[in-house]
Amino acid sequence: MTLTTNPPAVSDLEGLTVTRAVTIDAPVEKVWAAITEPEHISRWFGQRTVLDELALGARGVFSFDGYGDFPVLIEELEPLRVIAYRWSNDNARALNGTDVDLEHSTVFRFTLEPAGAGTVLTVVERGFGTLTDPQAALESNRGGWTAELDELVAYVESIA
Repeated sequence: MTLTTNPPAVSDLEGLTVTRAVTIDAPVEKVWAAITEPEHISRWFGQRTVLDELALGARGVFSFDGYGDFPVLIEELEPLRVIAYRWSNDNARALNGTDVDLEHSTVFRFTLEPAGAGTVLTVVERGFGTLTDPQAALESNRGGWTAELDELVAYVESIA
């Protein structure tokens, strides 16, 4: 496994977004599988993942030990290029089963670009202004994307 050095996620307080780009020493197809298939997602992002299917409008749940279950909805899908998940991640509000709270949720969008034999994956999360404490959520998720995408890089490079 090749170790890559990727900068941490950054937050934009004005635009209320979190952004991070990482370079992964693996082809787009492997990275795509890791961000779209439940058995792979659960290896780097939370502990359990359920998705109805890989389709626009599909629903599911991302589960994190100690944090709970977070309903998700696939909002954008361009195979091998883009996937966007809307998720109810406002800890101050009660989470409602597998229903995403469309008025109080954020969207994180993954974009994949080939880079030689590897892939550049960029995540942008937006919508923090709809949450109970936008700045706290923004900072929490900035740290979260730094840690989670480091786990993604290590995971994908170990199976590539």
